[in-house]
Amino acid sequence: MWFKNLILYRFTQTLETDNETLETKLAEKRFRPCGSQDTVTYGWVSPLGEDSEMLTHVAGQCTMITACKEEKILPASVIREHVEEKVQLIEAEQGRQVFRKEKESIKEEVIQTLLPRAFTRRTKTFAYIDRQHGWMIVDAGSFKKAEEMTAALRQAIGSLPVVPPALKTAPTATMTQWIKAGDIHMPTSFSLGDECDLRDPGDEGGIVRARRMDLGAEEITHHLEAGKLANRLALSWNEDLSFVLGEDLIIRRLKFGDLLQEQAEEQGGEDRASQFDADFSIMHMTLARFLGELVNVLGGEVEK
Repeated sequence: MWFKNLILYRFTQTLETDNETLETKLAEKRFRPCGSQDTVTYGWVSPLGEDSEMLTHVAGQCTMITACKEEKILPASVIREHVEEKVQLIEAEQGRQVFRKEKESIKEEVIQTLLPRAFTRRTKTFAYIDRQHGWMIVDAGSFKKAEEMTAALRQAIGSLPVVPPALKTAPTATMTQWIKAGDIHMPTSFSLGDECDLRDPGDEGGIVRARRMDLGAEEITHHLEAGKLANRLALSWNEDLSFVLGEDLIIRRLKFGDLLQEQAEEQGGEDRASQFDADFSIMHMTLARFLGELVNVLGGEVEK
C-alpha cells in the first residue's frame, strides 16, 4: 500500500463533501468489469481490496480512495491483419478497390468482432485526500493517469477544487543550486542522492543522465558551468524517505525507510485491515511533514 510515486494537488477551497457523502457518491460509480463490447471501464473499488465493500478508508483527517481501470487489449497488428484479410476478400470477390473510408468502416467491424475475445488488463490507482493540510495525493507516475482519476472523482462528487501547487521558484533552479552547493550546504533534513538529469535550456536542449555518481564530481560541475540545469534529482529526507524529484514536481521511485515500515508493522494487527490502517496512518503523517518541508525548501508556494 505504500505509495511509490506522488502527484500533488492543492485544494483551492475546503472540500465540502464529507466522508459519508463521498462513500455514497463513489458507490454510484462503483467499478464494473468490461462487457463484451466495452473497450474500457473505470470505477471505484475498495482500498482494502476484496476484503471490504467500503470505497473509502479513513485515518485521522485523511481519506484513501482507489480507482480501477479495465481495458480490452487489442494489438494494432492483429486488427490490421484482420482488416487486410477482409479488404483482400472484398477486392477478390467483387473485383473493385476498397478505399480509405470503407477500410475505416471495416476496421470498426473488426474491433467489435474481436472485443468479446480480447484479453483484459486491470490497473488500480490509489490516492488520498488530506483535509487538514489541503492536499490530494495520487500514487501515479504521470499526470495523464492522475488527471484520469481526478476527472472521475470530479464527475462522481460534482466538484473537486484542486490544482497542482504553484511554486515561487522553478524546481529546476533550486535543484541546480543544490547540486552546485553540495551536501554541506543542502537544506536541513535533505541530502543529495547519486543521480540526476541535466539539460540544456530550450526545448531541444541536450540531456546528460548521471547514474550512480558523486554529484560533486568534476564532470557534473563542468556541465553546470556550461549552463545545463537539473530537471531530475535523487534526494533523501532524513532517514525516512528516498526519491527522485522532477522539474514537474512529480516525486518518483519513492521509498519509505525500514524504521517506518517496522513501526507500521508493530502498530498493525493480525488482520489485513488493521495492517492497512497502520501503514496508511504512518504514511500520511510522514508525507504531511515531508511535503511541508519540501515545499518550503523549494521556495514556497505562490500566495493565492
